[in-house]
Amino acid sequence: MVGRSSKTSPLMLVPLVSPTHYAGPGLGMQFRDGKPWKKVFGPVFIYLNSVTTKNGSHRSLWDDAKLQMLAQTESWPYQFPSSSYYPRADQRGLVTCQLLVHDVALATFKYANIGLAPPGPLGSWQNESKGYQFWTETDEKGFFEIKNVRPGNYYLYAWVPGYIGEYMHPSAIYVSPGKNITMGQLVHKPPRNGPTVWEIGVPDRTAAEFYVPEPNPRVTNRFRQYGLWDQYTVLYPDHDLIYTVGVSDYKTDWFFAHVNRNAGNNNYVPTTWTVTFDLDAVIIGNYTIQLALASATAAEVQIRINDRGGKHVFTTGLIGNDNAIARHGIHGLRARRNAMFLTQARGPDFFRGVMYDYIRLEIPPHF
Repeated sequence: MVGRSSKTSPLMLVPLVSPTHYAGPGLGMQFRDGKPWKKVFGPVFIYLNSVTTKNGSHRSLWDDAKLQMLAQTESWPYQFPSSSYYPRADQRGLVTCQLLVHDVALATFKYANIGLAPPGPLGSWQNESKGYQFWTETDEKGFFEIKNVRPGNYYLYAWVPGYIGEYMHPSAIYVSPGKNITMGQLVHKPPRNGPTVWEIGVPDRTAAEFYVPEPNPRVTNRFRQYGLWDQYTVLYPDHDLIYTVGVSDYKTDWFFAHVNRNAGNNNYVPTTWTVTFDLDAVIIGNYTIQLALASATAAEVQIRINDRGGKHVFTTGLIGNDNAIARHGIHGLRARRNAMFLTQARGPDFFRGVMYDYIRLEIPPHF
């Protein structure tokens, strides 16, 4: 996080650990029982460029800065630091392998995210900030190289855009100074209980594919777009969102955040979104709803099937503390028309809500 110390000061503030704002307390470092800790931050490269109306444009500043960024990335790790805590390139290791995905069939996927992080349970890398992490992306065939890794023990984690779930290698990897590790082929098996009936969104850990409205014209800083969540009330002043599978388009008909509605006098009330869909017939067995969230802020999502006022069949309970929104009985399925109700049940704060990443209905497996 980088910010100016004041409107007039030329100084820049660079908090290297900031758990209290966007990230939340889950990323805060905790030190107990006199446990020693050290970590190298940097070197930090600051590049200043300039342009005049005679010899260029503001766009040229951006393009020039990107070229400088690429050059510095290729130069890392730098050779000039003399600290023994900062391994040089020949003192670091390399890890290579190929990642495949087996969902409906075995496949490769470009731009899968794969990295090394301190050992921990599945997903622990997302809240890990005390150690070092090294990440890269796969090529179009799933091959990757993780370069310049500090010596030590790591777990290998991966997640693939377009597939839910996450991969974790079952055993720890020790990276030795100056050594290369080749791991062969790894296979990620995303969670699935049956064939897909319908899906909303793309499982990529963001809500970017959904409808993001234009900001309030009264907002002076349009880049920040503060208050964007309140556009839900503008679009749905009297009723909540209804999405019809096969008719609606999530790019235009699914609001980017499931938030409370402003009922007037700054009174925000919980909202219920409806997903309607048709089934030609019902197969006896357990249907599965795969629900992936990209963000959650002091929210609770409840799911009901074909009974808006009945007992929910699932609830997340109170979840979420990421503040990203500020930042922006048994009821079974039936043949023909069905409705799934998604209720954000926590009020009255306007910040409370979730951003959906992906929703999928699966029919029972049948052979």
